[in-house]
Amino acid sequence: MSPLIESFVRHFGEMGSRWGINRTVGQMYAYIVLSEEPVNADELAAALSVSRSNVSMGLKELQSWNLVRLQHIAGDRKDYFTAPEDVWEIARTLINERRKREIDPTLTVMRELLMDKPADSGERYAQSRIEDMYKLIEMMTHWSDEIQRLSPKQLARMLKLGAGVSKLLS
Repeated sequence: MSPLIESFVRHFGEMGSRWGINRTVGQMYAYIVLSEEPVNADELAAALSVSRSNVSMGLKELQSWNLVRLQHIAGDRKDYFTAPEDVWEIARTLINERRKREIDPTLTVMRELLMDKPADSGERYAQSRIEDMYKLIEMMTHWSDEIQRLSPKQLARMLKLGAGVSKLLS
């Protein structure tokens, strides 16, 4: 592994642990993303100096997040993995998967809590706060849905607006 790739892979692993994924899984994903050719589990284990079983579990996790694609190479019985070439596709996948795992269950719990009859003024107050949070998360979810419909080119233009939008709104 070149020093540039190694540095990125190591950093991505450290950041992965802050994002709620295993350090090794973060390193594996970074390595796959930076690889020009599809990578198999043995290559990952050797490159990252981790056990083959750790790599297998990590690949299953990356597959469950829809972040890697399984590929077969003619004449080779090993499974190979690639990441999408388009970073926008990776971002969309991460947004969708985090939504399914984190936001949707939270909205479900909030809806259920809002349907309960409050027992006292404390619960009424709590429900009003839950409702405010629910509305905000719903609004952000709808916004995210709209953003996801844009092309990468449109998204890039929108993101470049940045400070210009805040000036227009003030």
